[in-house]
Amino acid sequence: ERDTLVEATAREPMAQWNHPRWWIDRLRQDHPRHWQEILRTNATQAPMTLRVNPRHTTVSAYLQRLAAAGIAAEALGGPAVMLEQARPVTEVPGFDAGDVSVQDAGAQLAAPLLLDGLVPAGPGQRLRLLDACAAPGGKTAHLLELADCDVTALDIDARRCERIHQNLSRLGLHARVVAADARDPELWWPENGQKLPYDGILLDAPCTASGIVRRHPDVRWLRRESDIGQLAIIQAALLSLLWPLVRPGGRLLYCTCSVFRAEGELQIQTFLAHNTDAALSPSPGHLIPRTARKGDPVRDNGLRDHDGFFYALLEKRAD
Repeated sequence: ERDTLVEATAREPMAQWNHPRWWIDRLRQDHPRHWQEILRTNATQAPMTLRVNPRHTTVSAYLQRLAAAGIAAEALGGPAVMLEQARPVTEVPGFDAGDVSVQDAGAQLAAPLLLDGLVPAGPGQRLRLLDACAAPGGKTAHLLELADCDVTALDIDARRCERIHQNLSRLGLHARVVAADARDPELWWPENGQKLPYDGILLDAPCTASGIVRRHPDVRWLRRESDIGQLAIIQAALLSLLWPLVRPGGRLLYCTCSVFRAEGELQIQTFLAHNTDAALSPSPGHLIPRTARKGDPVRDNGLRDHDGFFYALLEKRAD
């Protein structure tokens, strides 16, 4: 009966795609045109993508440095450089000196999205920024690489806050790092006894990580379908509690590394319906995970290869 059993198994979506059935059904519902592409991408090996530190060097100069070291790489757009072959960071030229950091090309969109066109509340002031759920500090560091600003990096896990310190130290950057729950601003918001609003808040909310399966293959089997609703409640609470901390005319960037609409588009639609002082600015929305193959044309977004993300840039209307 072997052939009959193998044929029957091959028709089973869970066996065909190596994902739980509920996950496949959710993708078909949320992304009817792209669900198969997402599942195929999840079965590939993720690339090693670097973020070039503009305070130290340029993308073109760093590519030349890699070529001189015999390391094949290509630019993906912005500060992103993808290595043809992954390698330990100890073998990446300039890593220890802070010339580059490891960060997916999709994740590298966060800092420029929040900062583009953002100005301080008053002349001569520095931007006041909050990176909520900041560990391990990649986005915090990117903000500081791009702008002279004051950043508070917040994370609920004190041990993960040490990772933020380590990453910033390697890059020669500084932020106010606080171990606290972002949902309880009374514990961490007062700075020097003052509750000054932020020009910008980056909220990289806890999520199912459904957009980074190729980096964490076990996540699809560890997650339960009920986790989506439970995480959506946390995301909504974070949005609701952090929004009052944004000054009029400021902005909040909401992002998740998820492809599920309940953690992205639907979350923001609900938030906008209940907050009339919020306006959605041009944002990428759901980024479908992509894999670049040799000979493929450069896609419209220019990133070529990136994980799955959701981005929504919310502007607070100035009265």
